[in-house]
Amino acid sequence: MSELNGKLVTVFGGGGFVGRYVVQALCAAGARVRVAVRHTRTAEHVKPLGNLGQVSLCAADVTKPATVANALIGADMAVNLVGSFDNLDAIQRQGAANVAEAAAAAGLSALVHMSAIGADANSAAEYGRSKAGGEAAVRAAFPTATILRPSIIFGREDQFINRFAGLIRMLPVVPVIGADTRFQPVFVGDVARAVVAALQGTGGETLELGGPETYSMLQLNEWIAKATGHRKLFVPVPDAAAKLLTFIPGGPISGDQLKMLASDNVVTGTNGLAALAIVATPLDAVAHDWLNIYRKHGRFSDAAAA
Repeated sequence: MSELNGKLVTVFGGGGFVGRYVVQALCAAGARVRVAVRHTRTAEHVKPLGNLGQVSLCAADVTKPATVANALIGADMAVNLVGSFDNLDAIQRQGAANVAEAAAAAGLSALVHMSAIGADANSAAEYGRSKAGGEAAVRAAFPTATILRPSIIFGREDQFINRFAGLIRMLPVVPVIGADTRFQPVFVGDVARAVVAALQGTGGETLELGGPETYSMLQLNEWIAKATGHRKLFVPVPDAAAKLLTFIPGGPISGDQLKMLASDNVVTGTNGLAALAIVATPLDAVAHDWLNIYRKHGRFSDAAAA
């Protein structure tokens, strides 16, 4: 029987892309799940992922300590999945601190904090610095927390693979920013399993999570084009031109995101999935389940012949 059976786990950010998979994995392990989000109406889709009464919703904002403490009343464990590309310090550093401090004050037995590969106090990107600040705050308040650092996470609802697939379908010539930057895409289902395993572990570890394959940004775009049956010309964008694009309001990339692309997004040591006895899922093993929507005739088309 799972160690999580009957336990109440509060999942901050449980209504998002990764959150729905974490909630489902926790329910499968027998846990009761309290999904803490800013607006509960945005998380109603996760309630059917468990049995009747297994999933409940709670209004909470990680930047407001009182709401965080309220979301942890009666909980046994917690997971913090909250991340952002805006208001970075308040959400990814101070918000992480608020969750960890409240978890410690409530006497929780385990905490899993979702960070990211690239978390670095000396990063040129504010995103990387804020993630590193969050990790430090979590470790200070809750030393036995497990910190997970995934590479780019892919899955049916992701905003990475889907974004490029949409551009490839639409554009005759596809510009590629950060063409040489390497990624190790990790399946969202594997990340969810890692969260469940980490809650049942000894804690105190920082684990990087990556898939079984590494792609450059250019190679990843080429893979998506092949998987969706499109033959396109890909043109790497020079750094100077990419920098100009960051000044366009609502443009394709922000200055901070461009700085993030200056560094590879790959596991640097032992893959945390292997450490948690999880077999990493290849991109091509599952992506066809949703990428067919980007083919010329949907699921009725032959990608290889398109």
